[in-house]
Amino acid sequence: MRLPACKLLVTLLFAASAATQAQAQKPANLEPVPEPPPPPVGISDGTEEPQVTIKKRGEDKVEEYRLNGKLYMVKVTPPHGRPYYLVDDKGTGVFSRRDDLDSGLRVPLWVIKEF
Repeated sequence: MRLPACKLLVTLLFAASAATQAQAQKPANLEPVPEPPPPPVGISDGTEEPQVTIKKRGEDKVEEYRLNGKLYMVKVTPPHGRPYYLVDDKGTGVFSRRDDLDSGLRVPLWVIKEF
């Protein structure tokens, strides 16, 4: 479908006048927005990825997870059986064993009404 030349011209003129009006409404004393400050030391902005080191201890496969050089989780995979995790929850260097990383939160999935 092609627009006639006059409709196209009117559309272009309308778009140009709208852009001109938008420029005219801006205040003259605008300043650029400053760059945001960097996050405080020790706080991650979420863009960093953990460093994973994979080692073999005996028959077990050990994966060490570090963020900013600090060890926060170890995944141990034995040759037979399920893997388990050693997690430093509070950042104190004390690790607790978990059989999975499931937080235990269960959202109820009850059916209230069906349509």
